[in-house]
Amino acid sequence: MIDLYLALPAFILGVVLLYKGSDILVEGTSKAALRLGVSTLIISVILVGFGTSAPEFAISVGAAIQHEADISVGNIIGSCIANLLLVLGISALIRPISINKSIFKREMAIMLGATVFLFIFSLVGLLDEYHYIGGVVFLGLFALFICFFVRCAKNERGTTTHSSNGSLKKNIMFIILGIAGVVLGAYLLIESAICFADLLGIDKLIIAMSLVAVGTSLPELVVSAMASYKKESDIAVGNVLGSNVFNILLILGASALFIPLNAVFSLDHILILLGVTLVMFPIVYTGHIISRIEGVFLLVLYSLFIWYIFFM
Repeated sequence: MIDLYLALPAFILGVVLLYKGSDILVEGTSKAALRLGVSTLIISVILVGFGTSAPEFAISVGAAIQHEADISVGNIIGSCIANLLLVLGISALIRPISINKSIFKREMAIMLGATVFLFIFSLVGLLDEYHYIGGVVFLGLFALFICFFVRCAKNERGTTTHSSNGSLKKNIMFIILGIAGVVLGAYLLIESAICFADLLGIDKLIIAMSLVAVGTSLPELVVSAMASYKKESDIAVGNVLGSNVFNILLILGASALFIPLNAVFSLDHILILLGVTLVMFPIVYTGHIISRIEGVFLLVLYSLFIWYIFFM
């Protein structure tokens, strides 16, 4: 474990490495995909969603390997809630986000399904006593998710202009460097978070759902905020929805293969995540836009969530 006097510098360095590593990773994966002629929506859901979920993957799977179940689960729950409320809230404040109808019918439905599975599996112990079964099923569902979107990518391939930005070798190097930065940053963030929790006497689950979750959601925030500013609504929303599906099915599935996740003790927070996911449907459906007022509403909900986990 990191010494106390090194905890804060380690946390800051961890966040910087996560941010920079994810930035390089997203750039490499996006440009490589564009060269293959894949649409921006597919890129945002799969490749950008994967790139921005890399910190969560490193944190939660790394925590599972270190037998820190509270950090593994708390980081994912907190990150998913931060994606929907904090990231989309700030992005909508920058510029109202228009919603493609296909996003409402396809990506949001898949995200809701993944969240419902998380709640049911946690309720019946498939992430705890029978965690191996839950992990395998989640990873199987994730494989189906990828196959579905690969098929969508093939169908949309002909409608997208090929890009010549950078060589494939250069983009692959970006991916490797990005992953290295993310893994190192995740390690520093885990160690410093454990140190903070011990020092302050705060439950590790709370630290993971707040401090660590916001830190690992920085890539989603930067990507979606920039996409909103540039009027790339598909990327702004697709990044968040894809990231949440990756978080739940891939990351929790992989984490469950190592240890019981004690998810039953987080049922109230998982229920909050399910409620937040359902709240997004009427917001998106009415006018197919997330307005600035709705962005403020999402940020208020996130503030209430942070207040709840610390004081309730």
